[in-house]
Amino acid sequence: MNEKDKRNVVAIYFSGTGNTKYCVHMLMQELGVQSEIYSIEEGEAVDAIKRYKNLIFAYPIQYSNLPEIVREFIIANAELWNGKNIFILATMGAFSGDGAGLSARLFRKYGAVVTGGLHIKMPDSVADVKALKKPDKENRELVRRANEKLKQVAVKLKQGKIPKDGLSIWHHVAGLFGQRLYFYNKTRKSKDRLKIDRTKCVGCGECVEHCPKNNLVLREKKAQAKGDCTMCYRCINRCPVQAITLLGDKVICQGVIENYLEENERV
Repeated sequence: MNEKDKRNVVAIYFSGTGNTKYCVHMLMQELGVQSEIYSIEEGEAVDAIKRYKNLIFAYPIQYSNLPEIVREFIIANAELWNGKNIFILATMGAFSGDGAGLSARLFRKYGAVVTGGLHIKMPDSVADVKALKKPDKENRELVRRANEKLKQVAVKLKQGKIPKDGLSIWHHVAGLFGQRLYFYNKTRKSKDRLKIDRTKCVGCGECVEHCPKNNLVLREKKAQAKGDCTMCYRCINRCPVQAITLLGDKVICQGVIENYLEENERV
């Protein structure tokens, strides 16, 4: 990434519990980029994509797949990607194979040039499944290692050495046959599987406020899902009484990025 590209780049991201947002901000900071950063939930994101040729596009991997809200955003704005140069950053709780490749194939379909890919391992956010759960100390260490990797990648990008994580055919095979086909049957009905324990729900509206798809509403002072969940786990991790689950039957450990950062590290 040369000096001209650094000055003319916009970062677009989706973040469920804050991991991806944190990594995007850290990468831009390490690159020394004074530029715009937008969530796909913000109306300004589409206008920014129109104005910039060079993009950093970031998202979390959920069970070895794209979050539905990210896929929908890419498809809904198909005409915007033609001729764009896109560097993809994917955060994940474990190895995902082709995390960056998942969106890269869509972007290329719509005429974009995918310049590179980066995979960053972060604390797991699937609060109601035991897999990948770690003590807070280990999660803080994951964030520290992520910071180090982002610093190293920033140096390489400045030198024009662009990582290609998740973009090869071998990554695609590993992601598809190693994980995605297995998880597909486990998560294909996730849109309407969100469960809310009405005996626990206190009607605070925290979940309604944070849902990126407006899937949650308050009715009779209790939260209710409308059947359009994107599996971001934002509501589950932020519910103050742990009344919401998705794939599991109880909340094992809530995790948002703020839990693993010092006050001066928060973005």
